[in-house]
Amino acid sequence: MTKKAVILLSGGLDSATALAAAQADSYQCYTLAVDYGQRHRAELKASQKVSKAGGAIKHQQIKMDLAAFGGSSLTDETMSVSDYDAHSTSVPLTYVPARNTIFLATALAYAEVVGAEALYIGVTAVDYSGYPDCRQEFIDAFEQMANLATVAAVEENQPIQIKTPLIDLSKADIIRMGTKLGVDYGLTVSCYQADDAGRACGRCDACHHRKLGFEQAAIADPTHYQSNQ
Repeated sequence: MTKKAVILLSGGLDSATALAAAQADSYQCYTLAVDYGQRHRAELKASQKVSKAGGAIKHQQIKMDLAAFGGSSLTDETMSVSDYDAHSTSVPLTYVPARNTIFLATALAYAEVVGAEALYIGVTAVDYSGYPDCRQEFIDAFEQMANLATVAAVEENQPIQIKTPLIDLSKADIIRMGTKLGVDYGLTVSCYQADDAGRACGRCDACHHRKLGFEQAAIADPTHYQSNQ
């Protein structure tokens, strides 16, 4: 029997690895990227390339304007993306309010349409900058809610599963896993303020975790950096 999954694919390192994990689990993959008004729009182009390279059946991009709310340096141009701060204990300004809740709800709707039985999201509770919606407790609660909300679960006894293959992995572990699965990380964009060509700043939280991950994994870093980083 054919298994289908919807993969939330931002175009970054983690989501590219989640796609590879879904393929390794023998799912037919439908990838979903969200244009939510993020300043690092190069990731949307990257998601298309990653989806194609990863063998997805179809890539879907949906637009929603979270920039209308603001509240994050990723969606509000008046706020600056801060450099990585090893001493900070607070959630950084790059946190987008309720982003993963919104993304998972959107992916759930897409899953109902294509008949998918699983959602994959590349969250990790290890190198996650303290975002509250990257924890397993949140994922478990959302899955419980999702199975009260769909026709497939309520009337057809076909519950949806939310898969988090990276949840307990460090960035180095994720890179090792993806490399074994054949992920081309040169196609991915992780930087919170990447330029239009997808070149990374080398200073933000995302760049720090990515750079350190490749160093600790002892794997060559294919990231393209801006000349001023």
